[in-house]
Amino acid sequence: MKIQIVEDDRALNDGIRLALMEEGLVFVQSGSVRRAREDYERDKPDIVILDINLPDGSGYEYLRWLKERSQALVLVLTANDMETDEVMGLTLGADDYMTKPFSLAVLRARIQLFRRRITAREEERCGTIVTDHGGNSPAGTESVDAGPDHHASKKEEAVFAQDFFRFDFARLEFTKDGGEISLSVNEQKLLRLLVENPGRLLTRSLLYDRLWGDGAEYVDENALSVTVNRLRRKLEDKKDGVTYIQTVYGQGYMWKKKKS
Repeated sequence: MKIQIVEDDRALNDGIRLALMEEGLVFVQSGSVRRAREDYERDKPDIVILDINLPDGSGYEYLRWLKERSQALVLVLTANDMETDEVMGLTLGADDYMTKPFSLAVLRARIQLFRRRITAREEERCGTIVTDHGGNSPAGTESVDAGPDHHASKKEEAVFAQDFFRFDFARLEFTKDGGEISLSVNEQKLLRLLVENPGRLLTRSLLYDRLWGDGAEYVDENALSVTVNRLRRKLEDKKDGVTYIQTVYGQGYMWKKKKS
């Protein structure tokens, strides 16, 4: 994934790069509107961190130009703290806005959220994950047919049965061996994503995006692991040794597929 930093203060530009640096990220450093355009044409960044006050013009010029030709996510980072400046940036298509001085920890969290959004968007674009329960697939995606266990009616689609489990997502009734299971809202959302995609890897990025949405930037990195562990304790019995929520280390989770 490529991140472009458009900031004419070289020390700050380097500082942001060092603060965000980790494996899998490539940085493009630009110090002017002209250079930002040239660098974009060459490198096609996925995320842009954009200062507004640049030596050869306004960062808003680049923002407007960029949004006309790219789906890159843009975080405006500037000393302009007037409300009108923030409104201008968001109106032109900025996805987030921070004012200087700023917290590097907050910046990292917001960029991490951008990365999750991009990863989830790419996964949906490939049409590999069922995530839409409103009857419509997102633009450019294709919902997955769940195979022989996929039911025709909307009501039936919300009911899942496997072994001694029965999950009715329409009625919010979840049972194991006939006994009721109490699930939190996020546990219900996680469970539905898993059982509707049996045997398919759901990455951590996609799950963060689906469970917490725009609030993911404020969510602790361990929140997903905690939610998964709580759901496991409610569903799985150590005595039978069957693992329904399977971990793919370093990547995400998947639901144990039914035996054919």
